[in-house]
Amino acid sequence: MPPSPAQASTESLRSHPAFVQFWFARICSGFGFQMLSVAVGWQIYAITGRALDLGLIGLVQFFPSVMLALPAGHVADQFERRRIVMLGQIVDMLAIVALAVISLMHLAHEATILVLVFVIGVAKAFEFPALQSMLPALVPSSVLSRAMAASQSAGQAAMIMGPAVGGLLYVAGAGVVYSVCAVLYLIAVLLMARMRYEQAQPKREPATLKTLFAGVHFIRRRPDVLGVISLDLFAVLLGGATALLPIFAKDILHTGPWGLGLLRAAPAVGALLMSLWLARHTMERRVGPIMFASVAGFGVATLVFALSKVLWLSIIALFALGAFDMVSMVIRGALVQLDTPDDMRGRVSAVNAIFINTSNQLGEFESGMLAAWLGAVNATVIGGIGTLVVVGLWMAMFPTLRRRQSLRVEQPVPEPVGTETI
Repeated sequence: MPPSPAQASTESLRSHPAFVQFWFARICSGFGFQMLSVAVGWQIYAITGRALDLGLIGLVQFFPSVMLALPAGHVADQFERRRIVMLGQIVDMLAIVALAVISLMHLAHEATILVLVFVIGVAKAFEFPALQSMLPALVPSSVLSRAMAASQSAGQAAMIMGPAVGGLLYVAGAGVVYSVCAVLYLIAVLLMARMRYEQAQPKREPATLKTLFAGVHFIRRRPDVLGVISLDLFAVLLGGATALLPIFAKDILHTGPWGLGLLRAAPAVGALLMSLWLARHTMERRVGPIMFASVAGFGVATLVFALSKVLWLSIIALFALGAFDMVSMVIRGALVQLDTPDDMRGRVSAVNAIFINTSNQLGEFESGMLAAWLGAVNATVIGGIGTLVVVGLWMAMFPTLRRRQSLRVEQPVPEPVGTETI
């Protein structure tokens, strides 16, 4: 019998050792990846001096994340997910060790660095669906939303502090940063290796077009899952205000690099604090309305930021934007995982990964193009209004999602045997 809402709200996530190890592993790998991103960017720009090459770093990671997503989802449903994550992190670690060696020996070259970053991108393409699919097996469904919030807090903490630590360590050289990253990935691998994780024996199926696209077909047959994933795609696609922060900082708010740093940190701080709150409180009622309200709040915060002319109000708007996004992210993630059977979670998570990566990358592109045509303020206003329009349309198109009360699938109560209905 599942625990009551009151019990779920007080149950400690620390009472689940597998989740605790999972959380610390994510902290280590998250910090390592954020430090790695800073070091790679600085090193390539120092070697070439070309801004275009900084874009290539994102490109060589984007292609494998999209092109390999469906095969990676199939693999996550065919093999033990913990081992897939471990193997992916081992590949990450070996590639980072190679970066450390060539940097310490002063043999680093742009092409070599990009190839190794591409290898890391391939490994992460297989890690993501396996990692996402593991979480429902680590905690009871009654506290899954809290576990997802705690997991997101690890990622947000890494995003806030990882680049700063990486930048400080870079003073001693790129090789030192890479060496520390490799140690962090080694710790993550060891934590994964010790984790007691139980997964039902997967049904082995050959990789065919039918099995590769099974996640797509599943999502199309589940209105709530389709609504959640597509809402994320269009809301992020339209609400990419953070891509324009340098323009707002310099030309609109008239602040310097320190102000830009505060603007960049504000969404992450809002998301981190909200994730810490959500990790201690279970959402058991009105999850559908709360999710839509949160995405609408994201749109309103985007509008406030677009129209703000003072730094403090812009920071508050971005803080709220990050907090609202975290609420909807946790609800969306929990709904997708709980509405998906375990033998399909890898493939559904892979499709979700395509939507997330595409919306993030194309959202920045869309914001940049609109800003070039209409100006940064108008582009951001259009994004905020567009987000609110999407919320209204999705509430009309997905009425069951709008009325959804619980994260867990609501099963109809069976009628007693021998009774008649009128």
